[in-house]
Amino acid sequence: MADDLFQLGDLGVADDNSTLSTGDLRRKYNFGSRVSELAIAQDPFFRLASKISKKPTDDPQFKYTERRPSFHKRYAYCYGAADSGNPSNGGDLTANTTKLYMIGDYKSAGNKGTIYGQTSVGIGAADTRPAFFMAGQIVKIPTSGTLGAAYTDYALFKVSAAVNGALSNSVLLTGSMIKTPTDLKQAYKHADDNARDNVSQETLSSLRSFVVGSAFAQGSGFPSSWKDQPFSTGFGNTQIWKTAMAMDNTSRATMLKYDSSEWARTWKEKLIEHKYDIEQSLLFNSAASTSDDAWYTDGVLSFVSTYGNKFTAALSSKTQDDFLDDMSAFLDPRYNSANATVFFCNTATYNWLHKLTGYFANNVETSANYRADMTMVGKKKVFGVDVAVISTPYGDMNVVRNIHLDQTDVNILGVNMKYVSYRPLVGNGLNRDTAIYVGVQTLENSGVDRRVDLIQTEAGLEINMPEAHAIWTAS
Repeated sequence: MADDLFQLGDLGVADDNSTLSTGDLRRKYNFGSRVSELAIAQDPFFRLASKISKKPTDDPQFKYTERRPSFHKRYAYCYGAADSGNPSNGGDLTANTTKLYMIGDYKSAGNKGTIYGQTSVGIGAADTRPAFFMAGQIVKIPTSGTLGAAYTDYALFKVSAAVNGALSNSVLLTGSMIKTPTDLKQAYKHADDNARDNVSQETLSSLRSFVVGSAFAQGSGFPSSWKDQPFSTGFGNTQIWKTAMAMDNTSRATMLKYDSSEWARTWKEKLIEHKYDIEQSLLFNSAASTSDDAWYTDGVLSFVSTYGNKFTAALSSKTQDDFLDDMSAFLDPRYNSANATVFFCNTATYNWLHKLTGYFANNVETSANYRADMTMVGKKKVFGVDVAVISTPYGDMNVVRNIHLDQTDVNILGVNMKYVSYRPLVGNGLNRDTAIYVGVQTLENSGVDRRVDLIQTEAGLEINMPEAHAIWTAS
């Protein structure tokens, strides 16, 4: 019986012998984004993505471009003096150093660098040669009393020439020391290159040598120039979701006790089921294509866990201070801003955050003159989605409960909505966003007709800039 009611049968091209009513079947009732208005609390990510950042595409395999600025990328690591050591290990700095090896840890094409919790870009790896050094620059080099020890002072080196070095993917700087500290060992130690995962940008900063300006003689001419390449490209796929519903007209005409129209009841649930499936795909899918020509869109959880900032350990065992350390690493203003980030939480973590932020107000606060660094400041609705706002030293957290994460070990999924787009396929006058196809089918030999509806969506998720997203997992 179930097969008879809910299988569409042959809804292809009708021939002369078919009794399929093609008039209604060929009419499309386009729902667009209205389907996202059903049971909003169940599927908050789909709701926000389709409302905030819907960007139609006219190609089922759409392309996109990432752009990472270079204003904070003019840094390298001082491998050592080239005039008092060989390229394999470099030499110690001295007051008379005139040549330095400098190496990088991010891809010059696209400015792709290390992301917290992920496999780091190796120092001196392919395509990491620093491209910005020029004559006239002043370079600040962190130094210490012991090679690789904590930063205690810095030296200043005036560059007179910069060429590719003998050391692989390095730059050889020629110049002179203009500030020579007492402690002249390099704070960066090349033997520690492999221990760089789970390291924040602020920690790495103490090992890096930065350009700190330039200095030229009076009457000197134009300086040299350089051009960065901040762009990188990627692609995504659209995916086709279908949900079918069929019911014979006897069932449609029957008045029932609890829901008078069985068709109306089932139809509403099928729409919610369709939207529920889209939410699941947008969270858990991984971009792929198969031999049967089915394409799969990327999923935000899969993308962020593979490429984004990754934090581990159960939140129940973390203190507020531990969590703020994570937030500091994630919301580094050099490549990310909290303004567009939504923190999707499973139910347990959603409750944990409310308990954590409510503790101060309920148990410690004695008057309005005292302030908590992490506290609940209010709730709001964004396109119908309930959003709890938590104030932290790193800005407000927009926290949303997402029940789909309850089936995973993911505690929090931090998504910067600025770098996420919901992309329905639209082109040549056709709109493949959520649409309803309606038909009436007469069963052969029986003469009994039935209503046949098809809910269909073709769209994809574009997510880029992995450093702008984060995930907290239980292990």
